[in-house]
Amino acid sequence: MTRAIGVFGGTCDPVHFGHLRAAVEAREKLGLDDFRLLPAGQPPHRSDTVARGEQRLAMLRLALADCPDLRVDDREVRRAGYSYMADTLAEIRSEEGQAPLLLMIGQDAANALHTWHECRRLFDLAHLVVMRRPDAHFDCRGELRAEIERRRVREPARLLAAASGLVLSLEITQLDISSTHIRSLLAGGRSARFLLPDRVLDYIHQRGLYLAGG
Repeated sequence: MTRAIGVFGGTCDPVHFGHLRAAVEAREKLGLDDFRLLPAGQPPHRSDTVARGEQRLAMLRLALADCPDLRVDDREVRRAGYSYMADTLAEIRSEEGQAPLLLMIGQDAANALHTWHECRRLFDLAHLVVMRRPDAHFDCRGELRAEIERRRVREPARLLAAASGLVLSLEITQLDISSTHIRSLLAGGRSARFLLPDRVLDYIHQRGLYLAGG
């Protein structure tokens, strides 16, 4: 069987258990042997990253140190300039040939897909897996909504039989944790224990990240 590749991007500022639990469930439900967490380098949509790319990458590596089923892809942090997912997927596609390539995004990101750089190019490069909470709503509008509906499938196996172009909604457990909340706790001198791995929290304290005056 052709090896399929899962890609889960994000700022990871910092990475937390919500990210990690979503990745574990998605990998298992889709039956992927190659599942990559890919921290954004310089995201064009978000200028509010606090930690530098190298620091966010280091935290992710610490978080995955005991997770052999998940691995880090550092290409966006290494790349100069803005990080566009279409360019990243094109680079992976050039390396992996016609292997099925699955891009994981949350429902909120899917609803804002029309704002992404070269959003329609994504379908030529990968399948789209929308990781959604049970109460999440699909709210993408206009021509892109029709495009997504036309490509929608219900069976994960369909994604493994083609290189790209399909859309699957995947219900996962979404923990009520956010990087914004963690940064707020730390800046206020409060504890963020049990929201993210201890190794990551130790790294944050050792370097004074997110702390008041840090």
